[in-house]
Amino acid sequence: MKILLVDDEPALRELLRATFEGADVTVDEAASGAEAEERVRRCRPDVIVLDLRMPGMSGAELCERLKADERTRTIPIVLLTGADPEEARRAQRAGAEALVRKPFSPLDLLTVVERVAGRSPVPRQPRRAKPADEELLLYARDLRHLLEVERAQRVMLQDSYLETVTSLASALESRDTRTGAHSQRVRRYAVALLETLQPNALETDPGIEYGFLLHDIGKIAIPDVIMLKPGALTRAERKRMQMHTVIGEQMLSGVAVLQGEGLRIVRSHHERWDGKGYPDGLARDELPLAGRVFAVADTLDAMTSDRPYRRALRWEAAHDEIVAQRSKQFDPDVVDAFVECEGALQDVRRELAAA
Repeated sequence: MKILLVDDEPALRELLRATFEGADVTVDEAASGAEAEERVRRCRPDVIVLDLRMPGMSGAELCERLKADERTRTIPIVLLTGADPEEARRAQRAGAEALVRKPFSPLDLLTVVERVAGRSPVPRQPRRAKPADEELLLYARDLRHLLEVERAQRVMLQDSYLETVTSLASALESRDTRTGAHSQRVRRYAVALLETLQPNALETDPGIEYGFLLHDIGKIAIPDVIMLKPGALTRAERKRMQMHTVIGEQMLSGVAVLQGEGLRIVRSHHERWDGKGYPDGLARDELPLAGRVFAVADTLDAMTSDRPYRRALRWEAAHDEIVAQRSKQFDPDVVDAFVECEGALQDVRRELAAA
């Protein structure tokens, strides 16, 4: 049996297709009345399952057109409708063979389709003797299929978020080309360190990676005379610069994907293990793990990159300074992770330098 599904909602078509295909039914789809008419002309279906509410040509209008045409009037049509009584009356007047009200069970709809098509229900295999078991298996197949679709869509959405955040971070860095690609390097360093310490952290909270990228977003509010100053900052200028952590947190506080550790990284990425950092003077376990990780990644990149006031240090010098600050500026566990994955961090730097 061949069914044509006509509905403008992809999610509903996905659900119904999974249900019907599980019953060995061939399924074709259309997202509008005009597309449905074209599909019917190309290949006549055994049954049309048609949503009443669609933009442009409604389901009732399409049903009336098909029933008025000698070539298509004998095709059974099942109309899907909401609870509105007037909708139901209009669907009945349109000449449909059956009306199914939402919400409905996909298996119940399959039963209606088989009935209007004059077909017997799909035969059961002998080893699947219990109807209840059949329904559970079919629903499990539907659910697995939908979860796969949802997972793929979520990955695409997260990739889109990451691309947008990366572009924003790059735009911020364009103010000072001497620190170009800083956000990309520290993100990669921090991700490598965090995965060494807590392999599933990014899967649990994807906002962490966005926090790594947008840690310096508050610097948008810092004047160029301070940002680009070639010499040491005055006390007042340093205080102004340090405000970028709080400003960044305020700017991003309404961004849903950053709620949690991501936002805490933006505020606390200049805190220290010994409590001598800013803006809150947090110490030890008061600091979020991702913030402690980022502190090492940020310092590593700062020391091995050219800055307005000095040339880049050699990697070995940066290594010695980070190890020397174990249990002082940095969490000792993070420093140990740094030593453990140092080869991977050097690979990251070489890769990004080549790019």
